[in-house]
Amino acid sequence: MTEFASFKTQLTASAQRLFELIDGFKQSKVLVVGDLTLDEFLTGEVERISREAPVLIIRHETTRQTPGGGANAVYNLAKLGAEVKVAGFLSKDPQGQVLRTMFEEVGIDTSAIVIDPDRPTVTKSRIAGHARQSVTQQIVRIDRKSDELPDRDKQLELAAQIQQHLGQVDAVVCSDYGDGVFTPPVIEAVLSHDRTIVDTQKDLDRYHGARVFTPNLPEAERAVGYGIKSFEDLLRAGRDLLALTQGEEILITRGEQGMSLFGRDGKVEHIPAFNRTDVFDVTGAGDTVVAALTLSLCLGASYWEAAVLGNLAASIVVRQFGTATTSQDEMKEALRGLLELEE
Repeated sequence: MTEFASFKTQLTASAQRLFELIDGFKQSKVLVVGDLTLDEFLTGEVERISREAPVLIIRHETTRQTPGGGANAVYNLAKLGAEVKVAGFLSKDPQGQVLRTMFEEVGIDTSAIVIDPDRPTVTKSRIAGHARQSVTQQIVRIDRKSDELPDRDKQLELAAQIQQHLGQVDAVVCSDYGDGVFTPPVIEAVLSHDRTIVDTQKDLDRYHGARVFTPNLPEAERAVGYGIKSFEDLLRAGRDLLALTQGEEILITRGEQGMSLFGRDGKVEHIPAFNRTDVFDVTGAGDTVVAALTLSLCLGASYWEAAVLGNLAASIVVRQFGTATTSQDEMKEALRGLLELEE
């Protein structure tokens, strides 16, 4: 029996339960603490080379703004039907107001956001151009951010806001993109909840004792300090990450190789990738995994069930360009399609 055939048998047996979990997403209440980012996409047609410098002149056509970084995790949870609260820093600048408006338009509670006028709202502007009858190509990205940590009083204010909301939610998601939100007082606050899911690009050990960690392969390699080149390396890394973090579960996302789930009880489960061919952009897919996984755990799902639904949600958003979200209906449609696949 092939790996997918074996998985398909397990999936079919769990199908009714998975559909019930997706339907139940709207019952979950989640607090996302994260580095809130505004993603901008400016596109236009390439006209010529400038006389001023050897650069392209692009005639602007469209500007699109979407939640990015930790804000994408927030948006993914809301689009899946959850009741979402968000905690983090925004500035008083126009970019911060754009993000707040985006949140409020989809019913996200922004009362735990702390305004820090001394640091700009993190903004990543991607400029792309195209010639006539050709594909659009990203040319440059401009990042607007501060390398300074928030002042101590701002750190404590955010930690207090988090503590105030912990009793109102079923889970806490930490979306750490390394932009200054996760200082010691904030980490201490998020770890006060007994269902904390951590998605961080580095320093997993700072979140010692959180419930679930979701590193991708490069993040896992950085954390353990060696390359994961073989199946044996993968198993070793899973054990080492559990020891490093003292977490209950480690979910390593492995791109086209699927996902691997490591439990403190010694159980290891591998979930194949559901979409290996129609992959246009993996930007933000990790946020989607975390969103669906978290909502499933809020409803009492097993870690395997939660990881399967995280994988399913990600298989949908990678078909779209840029940071993207999915919905309960899209997930149910994708699950039906997966169940109909030939083994």
